[in-house]
Amino acid sequence: MSMYKRFIFPILSKFDPESVHNFTFSFLKFGFKIPGVRFLTRSFFVINDPRLETEVFGLKFKSPVGLAAGLDKGAVLFDELGSFGFGFIEIGTVTPKPQPGNDLPRLFRLKTDEALINRMGFNGEGVKAVVERLKKRRDFSVMIGGNIGKNKVTPNENAIDDYEICFNELFDYVDYFVINVSSPNTPGLRELQDKEPLMKLLNHLQSINLQKNKPKPILLKIAPDLTDGQLDDIISIVKETKIAGVVATNTTISRSGLKTLMGNVEKIGAGGLSGKPLTKRSTEVVKYLCEKSNHAFPVIAVGGIMTPADALEKIRAGAALVQIYTGFIYEGPELVKKINKAMFR
Repeated sequence: MSMYKRFIFPILSKFDPESVHNFTFSFLKFGFKIPGVRFLTRSFFVINDPRLETEVFGLKFKSPVGLAAGLDKGAVLFDELGSFGFGFIEIGTVTPKPQPGNDLPRLFRLKTDEALINRMGFNGEGVKAVVERLKKRRDFSVMIGGNIGKNKVTPNENAIDDYEICFNELFDYVDYFVINVSSPNTPGLRELQDKEPLMKLLNHLQSINLQKNKPKPILLKIAPDLTDGQLDDIISIVKETKIAGVVATNTTISRSGLKTLMGNVEKIGAGGLSGKPLTKRSTEVVKYLCEKSNHAFPVIAVGGIMTPADALEKIRAGAALVQIYTGFIYEGPELVKKINKAMFR
């Protein structure tokens, strides 16, 4: 058992999750300013091995393991986090205007299930603040993905404008884009996963993209709660719009199969569930998309990757890359190194 799992996480888990998140970010931001800390961190966590290099949708990733959106929403710590061995960091979800997100508390641990429930609601300082931070990027060997969404107050009929603003503002500062229409924490957002509005949104962004000198990969992040019929629609949409691929999956609104007492879960209320309970369903979605599409496009797998075996299972299901989030919180940064090592087996 790692030092993080044995000592650090048990202490951190005694405090409010969002407060711990903010404290950890501040601690790392300060720590990496100390001479030598960046070098020592990289020397311990980063595996420089050409066998890990993966080329997907025209980009070269030095490792197939990435950090999922949601942890570094505001692009505050992407360079520091890159020192833990990630091949790519996905920032966001970024919205055009600043917004506070949902009321506190809005992040909860289900330790028995090795899971989290969040209803953050795209809290952030807006795209312009994110761009200012990305301008200071130091490490260009770690790919940066820009996960974009709409503001809560923007009605769905005008959502396309919000995505366009974020796309244009971030274009020069990220390596690829992820269109988030699958978060359960912004009212009505998941309605944009329906075929007609989704086709309209993706075609619009793709038309802007193709007018650029060097178009960038656009991916779609989908929910794990879609039916097979809806997944068939997603396959059709990706092929028709010619976007680069899919990120599968976001958090789930399902609460089935939890070990945590249902009364305690009900007290927490609404929000997206991530972590170990999502492992199986996320893999099923990845496998379905890859097999039904005949591997027509790359899939980035995210959801319930808590161990190297979970990551390898996603790769065997057809994923080109994997991302972690809840596993990083429960297992610590050593999980990245363990997954990278497992890729050689």
